[in-house]
Amino acid sequence: MSTEQEKLEDQLDEETSESAENPQAEEPTERNENENEELTIIEAQQSRILSLENEIELIKENHLRKAAEMENMKKRLQRERQQFFQVAKERAIQDFLPVSDDLLRTLDAMKEGGAHDAYIDGIELVASKFDEVLTKHDVERIDQTGVPFNVDLHDAMMRQKAADDSVESGTVLQVIENGYRMGDKTLRHAKVIVSE
Repeated sequence: MSTEQEKLEDQLDEETSESAENPQAEEPTERNENENEELTIIEAQQSRILSLENEIELIKENHLRKAAEMENMKKRLQRERQQFFQVAKERAIQDFLPVSDDLLRTLDAMKEGGAHDAYIDGIELVASKFDEVLTKHDVERIDQTGVPFNVDLHDAMMRQKAADDSVESGTVLQVIENGYRMGDKTLRHAKVIVSE
């Protein structure tokens, strides 16, 4: 019996020594744990990648929005600058319009009063230069008679019967004070007498 017992003990010793020398018996559980850890790490990294991609998209959208706002602001400032320049130009020209009217009245009075031709020529020269400046800035005088009354151009001071019966009602008979227009905008309406 002792031999059999010895054989069993030897066999047990061999199995124990084999399992100690060969760790493959424990490997499947360690491999599963390692694979689980790797999967967890990969999932965490993928989650982080998605999070960063979303953050990048938000930053891009925010950047595009800011760029569009900046472009709109530039355009608005440019429009405001042009409007400011136009208003300043209109006001400056409006300040000079009475001077132009006075020159024309002076010229008419000198012609009627029989002033010396040299004086008349001098005043005509100044009035002509003034008209050139107005033309340069796209300003035209509203001083036509015999045209239909237009509320955008004329300011009716009074209505009177026309000397000629063929003149239609609502026709400009006389311009009391010239009007001026710059492009499409009327700077000053012409003061007129209109036919009944």
